[in-house]
Amino acid sequence: MSKPNTLKPTLNTLQLWGIAVGLVISGEYFGWSYGWAQAGTMGFMVTTLLIAAMYSCFIFSFTELTTAIPHAGGPFAYARRAFGPIGGLIAGFATLVEFVFAPPAIAMAIGAYLNVQFPALDPKMVAVGAYLVFMTLNIVGVSIAATFELVVTLFAIFELMVFMGVVAPGFSVANFVKGGWSGQDAFSLAAIPGIFAAIPFAIWFFLAIEGAAMAAEEAKDPKRTIPIAYITGILTLVVLALGVMVFAGGAGDWTKLSNINDPLPQAMKIIVGSSSGWLHMLVWLGLFGLIASFHGIILGYSRQIFALARAGYLPPFLAAVHPRFKTPHRAILAGGIVGIAAIFSDELIKISGMTLTANIVTMSVFGAIVMYIISMLSLFQLRKSEPKLDRPFKAPLFPILPAIALGLAGLSLVAMVYYNLLLAAIFAGLFVISLAYFSATKHHRNAAASDVLLEGSKA
Repeated sequence: MSKPNTLKPTLNTLQLWGIAVGLVISGEYFGWSYGWAQAGTMGFMVTTLLIAAMYSCFIFSFTELTTAIPHAGGPFAYARRAFGPIGGLIAGFATLVEFVFAPPAIAMAIGAYLNVQFPALDPKMVAVGAYLVFMTLNIVGVSIAATFELVVTLFAIFELMVFMGVVAPGFSVANFVKGGWSGQDAFSLAAIPGIFAAIPFAIWFFLAIEGAAMAAEEAKDPKRTIPIAYITGILTLVVLALGVMVFAGGAGDWTKLSNINDPLPQAMKIIVGSSSGWLHMLVWLGLFGLIASFHGIILGYSRQIFALARAGYLPPFLAAVHPRFKTPHRAILAGGIVGIAAIFSDELIKISGMTLTANIVTMSVFGAIVMYIISMLSLFQLRKSEPKLDRPFKAPLFPILPAIALGLAGLSLVAMVYYNLLLAAIFAGLFVISLAYFSATKHHRNAAASDVLLEGSKA
């Protein structure tokens, strides 16, 4: 009989791959085009290649942590084991910001896509409806949720291939490169600020792939299945990201595709017209990509909230597991409440002249970058403090790959703070609030059950 706050291992390799790719794939559908508004197509290509390198190095390094410490807390568990409670707090807070702020941005994109077909629909109401439907599905069971995730992810990949095939006949290199360096046709030093300012939107291409780590407790043989899922997942995403961006940018006037939530339908409309069946198919199938990420990130944020609550970092009642479905139902609902509130926070989140979606994306990316930094630091620390820790998968070319990931993540954080000072201040303010709560609730952590994966070997 399982303990009341224990998750059941049911996920296989293909399901984990579906989660890893599905968590991210909405990034191919929207969000990235805001980077064009900052850097132009060519400038943003430079940004994207740098970020793709960061993620590739990160995933090969992060997989070592995931297989050595297969815990629902993911980065929180690694940082706490490496640096103690404060390390756990930093990683847990950053991961929560990433995973709680990403879903409302995706939900708004779902509303925008449906609004193309049904102009009378209020995108915000559609977004709320998406939360209600997919929180329910996540509560019903992780195996059902993961199978659904795999199916919609496969549909989403197929749809992206269809998009590239349909717009290919109208593709023009001249379209893609025109004004591609922050509005200029040729590179100059003036393009560099835009390249750095666009970092959050390149990260959006790959944001949340690490969330598969939070399903580690629910994976069958995680030490074998997770490396396969991660490595094949990041390769899949890099190919799709570059393909979608290039084909969309070459379809016509790319400036009309920046600063919108539905760049792919609008790019296809340039090629086939607004009444084409291809366009309507793209809108409907495009929903699969958004749903895959939305649904998968709900799974991710709920496991993070659950793990933090179980360890005493959040109110313990959030660590409850549904007696019938064996899922963290209270954690699922708690993250949903925050996300729905963000959807209706237009006046609070419209900052620096960017859209609501762009600011939510940027806030989510702040959390991700801080989490990447502390995860790589945890990898270095655990190599030093626990050299005998069982590591079924070791980061190749250590310490070079994790050092590259750490360096690029640090550079990204500096650039993001410089170009988003107010959002950075809000992020820091939220951390101060978290630190105050942490200081006031030591009794919760003292009362939490011991966890060898968090505390490490006592021998």
